[in-house]
Amino acid sequence: MVADRYGYATFENQNNYKNLEEYPFIKNVTDIHEIHSFEEDLNLTPIQKFYDGANVFITGSTGFLGKILVEKLLRSCPTLSTMYLLVRSKKGKSMEERIDEMFDDVIFQKMKEECPKYRHKVVGVGGDCTLSGIGLSIQDRRLLVDEVNIVFHVAATVRFDEKIKTAVAINIRAPRDLLRLSREMPNLKCFMHTSTIFGNCMQSVIEEKVYPPAIDSHKLILMTECAPEKILEEITPKLIEPYPNTYTFTKQVAEDLVKKEGENLPVAIFRPAIVVSTYKEPFPAWINNMYGPTGVCAGSGVGLIRALHCDAKCNANLVPVDMCVNSLIAAAWETALSHKQAIKDGQQYEIPVYNYESFSSQPITWGKYMQLTENYGLIYPSIKAIWYYSLTLYKYYPIYLFVTFFLHTIPALFADVGLFCIGRKPRMVAAYKKIHKYSKVISYFAVREWKIKSNRVENLVNSMSDRDQEIFFSDLKKLNWQEYFVYYVRGIRVFLIQDPLDTLAAAKRNWKRFYYVHQFVKILFLFVIFQFLCSLALKFLSLL
Repeated sequence: MVADRYGYATFENQNNYKNLEEYPFIKNVTDIHEIHSFEEDLNLTPIQKFYDGANVFITGSTGFLGKILVEKLLRSCPTLSTMYLLVRSKKGKSMEERIDEMFDDVIFQKMKEECPKYRHKVVGVGGDCTLSGIGLSIQDRRLLVDEVNIVFHVAATVRFDEKIKTAVAINIRAPRDLLRLSREMPNLKCFMHTSTIFGNCMQSVIEEKVYPPAIDSHKLILMTECAPEKILEEITPKLIEPYPNTYTFTKQVAEDLVKKEGENLPVAIFRPAIVVSTYKEPFPAWINNMYGPTGVCAGSGVGLIRALHCDAKCNANLVPVDMCVNSLIAAAWETALSHKQAIKDGQQYEIPVYNYESFSSQPITWGKYMQLTENYGLIYPSIKAIWYYSLTLYKYYPIYLFVTFFLHTIPALFADVGLFCIGRKPRMVAAYKKIHKYSKVISYFAVREWKIKSNRVENLVNSMSDRDQEIFFSDLKKLNWQEYFVYYVRGIRVFLIQDPLDTLAAAKRNWKRFYYVHQFVKILFLFVIFQFLCSLALKFLSLL
């Protein structure tokens, strides 16, 4: 009956309840509704009570922010009922295999220790945000409509150079389809749409409000669905102008769509700044991607990146992913309360926007960021380094181009000649082409600064109980950057460069050799410049 009504996802969920009697605190329970009778003994906080018995639907659960969201909800909301995860098949792996693989990640180790029976709460739902209707089957659609209370839309393509067709499908059409699905949910408490502060990078001051869209979302969706991909590629630069890339463009347009499609629904928009590795939970410095400044830190740490187009005085606006997720979870709780209060008072509900950023509470400049990564990077060098650390920031683009020619292009040419001579495939010039493309993409955000207001986030922290502030730690004023960077560089070394700490002794020996070679090359270069200037001076004097 269950399988016929909803399909495999629900059938799997119902079967999971067979294991409930194994829980030490659930004994002699004959009715499934009696399960919540033990909750009073748990002394739940207001936020935990909001998630008590809730059915949560999450998109983007296999991504960076999504994984931390799944981990935190399962670990810190013990009475959450069911978690539905939208997951697509990928690279020959089924939805179930990808979910199992996700939970094999070290980030879930603490959660498994504290919640060993977590798996009965997790139900996979097959879908794909690149497809119309997010690729849901009729059965799974009905399941979500009937069961879900809280929606976290975290899925997005964060590639700055993504094709406009794909970017629109994932970043604009998917939230539209999800909101239309959510409108059918009779028990919906909250819908959280995850955006980005930099979607509004055209504004010098970014407030907690939805700005007019760069283009009508429905027209944009229709155009990308109908126009040939070749034509779309040709018109993309003009279409997204003056936005620097398809990511910021589509995320900005999506916010207006959320405002319109989410009218009168308990919807909120959550805008994080640049999300970096964990600060404390479930352990420090976990990260699984090279996006943004983390890629620069990794590249410079192994001696590849030696110059970057960046203004050292500009604010970096970084936020740790665990604190970001905690704020997202708390914002959902407040959004549900605000919507309920608006209905009770007979008032029009206005969609709140949460700017989660460190500019106004715990600022850190790019110069300070690079200084701290250098300080701790020198303590934890990688065995995979090919040169000594020597990164310098250049504010002015012409100077940056001149320097990269000597510090990147010329060394890459020499390296490739050497590789060719020993019978190996040249690869350094190609590698630096990718690095320069990556640097160009992020430089837009590294030489500009925005003033950002986040009053709603500050008020959210103040409205949380003391225990909630501790469990869902999200107050950026209490963030200690010095403490954060002690672990940050080690996390990049271990999780991204895949270099365990037991190679540290050997890495330090290599590092010492690289240091002396680096100093020798610098002296040699200065000597050549000095000789060149002397020869010019002699020629000039001979003409007098």
